[in-house]
Amino acid sequence: MHDGALVSVLDYRDDGRTVALTRAYTIPTFRGHGYAAVVTEGAVADIESRGDRVIDPVCWYVADWFDAHPEKQGLLRRR
Repeated sequence: MHDGALVSVLDYRDDGRTVALTRAYTIPTFRGHGYAAVVTEGAVADIESRGDRVIDPVCWYVADWFDAHPEKQGLLRRR
């Protein structure tokens, strides 16, 4: 959110065991300000707090986020 406006979203699919984070999107005029990182971090924290699902980082941005946060790699689905 920026001044009350939604500027970034994270699409997902949840099959009850795995949450596939499929697309992080930020409105182009707001890119480069860390909004995608905020929504990704929030989603990961929520999934982690539930404790009953693993994450499949389908989106390239989410995969890069996990590369930058190795402490969270234990949440990833094993291939």
